[in-house]
Amino acid sequence: MAAVRKAVILGAAGRDFHNFNVFFRDHAGYEVVAFTAAQIPYIEHRTYPASLAGPRYPAGIPIFPERELPALIARFGVNDVFFAYSDVRHEQVMHLASLAFACGASFHLLGPNDTMLQAAKPVIAVVAARTGAGKSTLTRYLRAALAGAGWNAAVVRHPMPYGRFDKAVERYATPQDVVGSGITVEEMEEYQQHVDEGGVVFAGVDYARVLACAEAEGDVILWDGGNNDMAFFRPDLTIVVLDPLRPGEEASYFPGEANVRTADIVVINKANVACEDDIERARAAAQALNPAATIVLMASEATLDLPELVCGRNVLVVEDGPSVTHGCLSEAAGAAAARQLGAHLVDPRPYAVGSLREAYTRYPQLGPVLPALGYGAGQLEELQQTISRVPCDAVVLGTPADLARVMKIDQPVVRVRFVARDMAAPALRDLVLARMQSFKKPGGKAT
Repeated sequence: MAAVRKAVILGAAGRDFHNFNVFFRDHAGYEVVAFTAAQIPYIEHRTYPASLAGPRYPAGIPIFPERELPALIARFGVNDVFFAYSDVRHEQVMHLASLAFACGASFHLLGPNDTMLQAAKPVIAVVAARTGAGKSTLTRYLRAALAGAGWNAAVVRHPMPYGRFDKAVERYATPQDVVGSGITVEEMEEYQQHVDEGGVVFAGVDYARVLACAEAEGDVILWDGGNNDMAFFRPDLTIVVLDPLRPGEEASYFPGEANVRTADIVVINKANVACEDDIERARAAAQALNPAATIVLMASEATLDLPELVCGRNVLVVEDGPSVTHGCLSEAAGAAAARQLGAHLVDPRPYAVGSLREAYTRYPQLGPVLPALGYGAGQLEELQQTISRVPCDAVVLGTPADLARVMKIDQPVVRVRFVARDMAAPALRDLVLARMQSFKKPGGKAT
């Protein structure tokens, strides 16, 4: 009998857990001795629970900082290092491969055939070339379009179990489900607007069980991707979102390039605020990677619920966290919406405390905006303290999370909401609904 190979999975509390569940958990040829953590704070030094790891791992699996990889390879006699997270430059992946090689281990990437689950219902996957491209806005657009055509779409969000690892399946159907669940701000950012518009969102850690629950409620599964990761379910239709405000990155990041290459439809989003040259650069990049894909232009339109509090005022803009941290944007849609109303952005950097202050050092591209970081109770308190210290007329929440419901904000609060609009033919909804004609609605009748 061949010796069991010892493996470490490099992750960020998402793709890594899924790959373990579907490939390693019952694989007698491997023993996963550790996960490592990157991108997401407060994950390291925790344990992937035994309740999800299965009987081969009665103590669960420890999680270490990624910087400890060489020591872990030596300590555990690791044979194989598996990379399992997203939104990283291609060269960063290979730097980690080189590090593993230098320590004597092999380096691997698991592909779709080993990690995608087969659904019993049609699957539409919305993924991206980079994080912050506007996937969730387009997913909400598609859920409404499908509902208008008689389809009940169950939205499944890429995992982000940052607060707790032991909940295999999560279901959010109301705003109170979101704000009362104790989840992190980063999770709220992804679920809040779906449920505000009447959608039901599924997430969790064990996506075979998540899929079963979503299939029990929906006629079609609508995958709302995270970062620029690939879907966990095998798609019947893949839509990849490009951000023309960051042109030239379509083939530079992993696994975003793979998404572009496999897309049926490429959406150049934010075309209402991008210049024509950058839109054409994005179009050319998509055509070079995937000449068979249909390309559509979409607008991402921001609306403010209390614009009179922003016009010409001094405001603090709180942006979606991942977009302006590892997404590498200096500012995002909240700042753009405030500037359009002639607002002055008060720079929060002199007032930031604790980990919020450290974020500006870690992400030097950050401009005069505050990232909505709230990965734990302590960081949420630091976020509240920072907001309270900034002298401003109003707080503009560019983050989809309704922070005013989970913390005390003394200043007036203005929320920014985003809506996807078609800009030219063909319309995305028409392309998707035409594809749905090949499937049968409940009751056995063709669409």
